[in-house]
Amino acid sequence: MLITCAGFLAAGCNTSLLEVTPHDRYTEATFWTTPEAAAAGLVGCYSVLRNDGIYGGKGSNNATALWDESLSPNAYNYSNSESFNTIASGQQMASTTNIITDRFGDSYSGIGRCNTLLAKIDGVEGMDEAAKDRMKAEARFLRALYYFTLTTYYGGVPLILDPPDRAAQASLPRTERGQVIAKILSDLDSAAMVLPDKFSGADLGRATKGAAMALKARVLLYEASPLLNTANDVTKWQAAATAAKAVMTMGYTLFPNYRSLFLKANENNKEVIFDVQYLFPNQGSSFDLICTQYNTNAPLLGLAQAYYMKNGLRTSDPASGYDAANPYLNRDPRLYATFTYPGDVYRGQKIDSTRFAITGYGMKKYSVYDSIKPPTDQADIKGGQSEINFIVLRYADILLMYAEAQNEAVGPDATVYTALNQIRDRVGMPHFPEGLTKEQMRTEIRHERRIELAGEGLYYNDIRRWKTAETELNTPIYSWSGKYLERRSFDPKRDYWWPIPQIERDLNPALEQNPLY
Repeated sequence: MLITCAGFLAAGCNTSLLEVTPHDRYTEATFWTTPEAAAAGLVGCYSVLRNDGIYGGKGSNNATALWDESLSPNAYNYSNSESFNTIASGQQMASTTNIITDRFGDSYSGIGRCNTLLAKIDGVEGMDEAAKDRMKAEARFLRALYYFTLTTYYGGVPLILDPPDRAAQASLPRTERGQVIAKILSDLDSAAMVLPDKFSGADLGRATKGAAMALKARVLLYEASPLLNTANDVTKWQAAATAAKAVMTMGYTLFPNYRSLFLKANENNKEVIFDVQYLFPNQGSSFDLICTQYNTNAPLLGLAQAYYMKNGLRTSDPASGYDAANPYLNRDPRLYATFTYPGDVYRGQKIDSTRFAITGYGMKKYSVYDSIKPPTDQADIKGGQSEINFIVLRYADILLMYAEAQNEAVGPDATVYTALNQIRDRVGMPHFPEGLTKEQMRTEIRHERRIELAGEGLYYNDIRRWKTAETELNTPIYSWSGKYLERRSFDPKRDYWWPIPQIERDLNPALEQNPLY
């Protein structure tokens, strides 16, 4: 076409022939014109949740959601997948790539898609206004989740509320973190006013009113914690407790079986508040491959030792009945539901310390594999073929959030015990003893979070917000037999925040770096 036109330029070629709308692709001007396109745009906002930098799944063997656990004292990523072990060992720098760059970039990718939908959807003709409002509320929830991810790891970041515009946004400085948090909370309040209590059928997995309120509770809990609430403002703890309590009135309940909660057959049950949906061949994850073969989220001895005995006593208590020759006998049932150990039965066979050779332990949670031999069609699940949804927010976490915030606000009143004992009841563990002080209850709540949520990628951020990472991550890590693996390192002057990726600062020098990077 260009050659032909060039031959006729002297004769007055009609240059409008070069300005036609392409018929083989959408442009920004042509996409946002139908309800179907708007729905596809919203799917695009959700799809970023499965990017490598958020919860993983798009990489061939990526399992970001599971690898987050290896940042904590609970697990070990021996192959340094996505640079997780670089961070766990305190060696991250501004130039470190993989998760540090991916989490920053993918969060903004999700934000950009949400901003575009919010800016464009009102112009879509022939679409029910209530449907538009609901979709905008979903986008606000997702934008809040992406911004919360950024503020949790990097601190203050540029607050961008318009569709992507490189020229206008390329030199924006970091917004003060508190302003970003305020917008997150505003988005969640706005979304909660519009979102339905539940979805069904093909719409399962969308953000609900409960999801918005639960994320608000998590945001407020983080803001009330010692890392961010240095003056120990009790009103912040009260706000977090109130937000969690609101979710506790919405009809969510604990699923009866702790292990089965994380199996495909029981997805979208009444404990699940918000999850990331995986379905092969459309979009699977690699959770089963990681757990049963690669073992790059290998549990550590410290986690195994943290579980109490079935009678509720620590293993160090002489009255506990702990037997060092049979260390896994009569332990908290959540140990057996969460990971394997030498002598356990796995996939129909008794295993030894070589089955999971890195630490001797293998994670069960978020895998179909357990004690029984898997059926033929599940015997060899490859990368990208796993279908178990990753739960971002669940009711047990809300109960733990409430207990923590209420204990810090007023002390261990009856409501704190009630919330915690519900969780203990599910697995047949004894209730917490009456008469605990606030400090004693704080210790128990933090321990309960570690055990109940083990393998779910939350403990690293817990020990950061509690400001205990400098203790818990400055220690050696060991295999099941006590074999030294390596020493973790955490600089409290630097490592409570990740560096702003150097690649982002090269593009935008106005982005101020976090201290000591």
